[in-house]
Amino acid sequence: MRINTNLNAMVATNQMAKNTALSGKSMEKLSTGLRITKAGDDAAGLAVSEKMRSQIRGMEQADRNVQDGISMVQTAEGALQEAGNIAQRMRELGIQAGNDTLATTDREKVKTELTQLQEEMNKIGEETKFNGKNLLSGVTNFTIQAGANTETRSIKTIDLVAQAKTLSAIDVTSASKAQSFVADVDKALEAINTGRATLGATQNRLECTSSNLTTSTENLSAAESRIRDIDVAKEMVKLSKLNILTQASQAMVAQAKQQPESVTQLLR
Repeated sequence: MRINTNLNAMVATNQMAKNTALSGKSMEKLSTGLRITKAGDDAAGLAVSEKMRSQIRGMEQADRNVQDGISMVQTAEGALQEAGNIAQRMRELGIQAGNDTLATTDREKVKTELTQLQEEMNKIGEETKFNGKNLLSGVTNFTIQAGANTETRSIKTIDLVAQAKTLSAIDVTSASKAQSFVADVDKALEAINTGRATLGATQNRLECTSSNLTTSTENLSAAESRIRDIDVAKEMVKLSKLNILTQASQAMVAQAKQQPESVTQLLR
């Protein structure tokens, strides 16, 4: 007697194995929240997603760079504000010394205060730093990486130490010399005010850059999520369907295995 292969049982078993495998994949996606967990799930989608992630991380770091740049600008501008106040006081004293009613001792007192103010301005220029970098002495141009690729922004300050040195030769022994000193103070004050204005414009630009980076990061993150993340509701429906099919396959396998036994009983 020939015993034939139980084709029904084989088909049901194969289908049950497929449904079980698909259920496993579906549960993995639901547990991770990702539609793409490995390249085999969607090779093209994974490549696009990875490129987007690279850009997102680059923009996030760029935004942190820009925030550091804003802090640098605020540090420099704050120091120049104080230097401007000093220059205003020096100008006031110079005008006072331009009055011929002052006695020699009065002019000496004016010079003493002017000397102290000039030294303080120079000290501000030497000691204003950000993360160890001098902001108002020597190098006055700084570059900020402000994008995910090659975008940059420049920060320009002034050499306050150099401006302070132009006021070091203080001579207010006469009205004419005091007036000449006031002219020098005016030049330094103009440089300080220009520097502050430039820094203010730079801060506004950096704040706009930061806002744009934040918006771009949010939009690109949303796009990347649509590619890589799973639609939970849709996947839950799919998993429920697969569970039902798996259970049905199990039942069919059991029933298919009973068929040969029934035939054997009939032949006895």
